[in-house]
Amino acid sequence: MGRRIRVISYNIHKGFCTFNRFTLHRIKEAIRETGADLCFLQEVVGQNQKFASNITNWPSEAQFEFLADTIWPHYKYGQNAVFPERHHGNALLSKYPILMSENISLSTNRFEQRGLLHCQLHLPAEDGYPETRLDVLNTHLNLLHSSRLIQTQRIITWAKTRVAAESPLILAGDFNDWQGSLSPLFSQGLELRESFLTHRGEHARSFPSHFPLMTLDRIYMRGLTITSTSVLNALPWIELSDHLPLFVEFELPG
Repeated sequence: MGRRIRVISYNIHKGFCTFNRFTLHRIKEAIRETGADLCFLQEVVGQNQKFASNITNWPSEAQFEFLADTIWPHYKYGQNAVFPERHHGNALLSKYPILMSENISLSTNRFEQRGLLHCQLHLPAEDGYPETRLDVLNTHLNLLHSSRLIQTQRIITWAKTRVAAESPLILAGDFNDWQGSLSPLFSQGLELRESFLTHRGEHARSFPSHFPLMTLDRIYMRGLTITSTSVLNALPWIELSDHLPLFVEFELPG
């Protein structure tokens, strides 16, 4: 049996539910209860002076720091969408040390500022498992199909130069891929398998949270074994964001 790694991918909608109620404190409690080792988060606010002034329980620190707290001691934020007095992007919360990180722009137009956050993790030797490294990529792609194709090719080209072909890899996030057209491209380009498609025969329905019909979110992987997959589609999750989280448990050989 390999080392168990529990992963959640979640578009937190800047800490607001579908009906624009501020839910960040409830999101913090909910993701803690999953026991995830790695949290791939999208639409995370790094700074918003208007919200900080107008929302009474807005945290004093950035959202990724607030969510990480003492549970995930290692975290990185990729600032993508930048405006006067506010910015948001992708964030990784990790129980494992982060050896390096870089944030790559995937923007194809001035209206949608997107990025790819790459972190290399150090998994120490423990419980009989050897020391190893794991590369993880967190992203949020455009709404327009033609732009997503461009961004997908950029991810593939970039990852081929930055991640060793034999290295285990997780790529997760909000791909806005309701047509399901990107999985074959990642399979061909990086030998990545989509976890739900592999384990259940179909992509996960994660949007909108109250009546999920669209398959926007993904957790791709290689070099790991899938042991379980689930869409967190009960209370409180349907009340926390406009997306539902994806949860996958892997085993890393060794």
